[in-house]
Amino acid sequence: MRSVTLQLPHGVSGDEARLLLAVRLFQEGRVSLGKAAELAAYTTAAFLEILAHKGVTAVNHPAEDLADDARRA
Repeated sequence: MRSVTLQLPHGVSGDEARLLLAVRLFQEGRVSLGKAAELAAYTTAAFLEILAHKGVTAVNHPAEDLADDARRA
């Protein structure tokens, strides 16, 4: 995985930025559920709860991705 350094606006924490990036990458189908959870530093179960809270569904992703994520959880 690559590392990036960003200057964040006042009031935006590094943890918040990582979470928002992970959610967006997941929404766009660029990373799997498990990889997004890892990027955001959450368990897969906790990340699923966050997605639900934000109104993002995980079921639009290919079944094989979900099965892979479930095996890693």
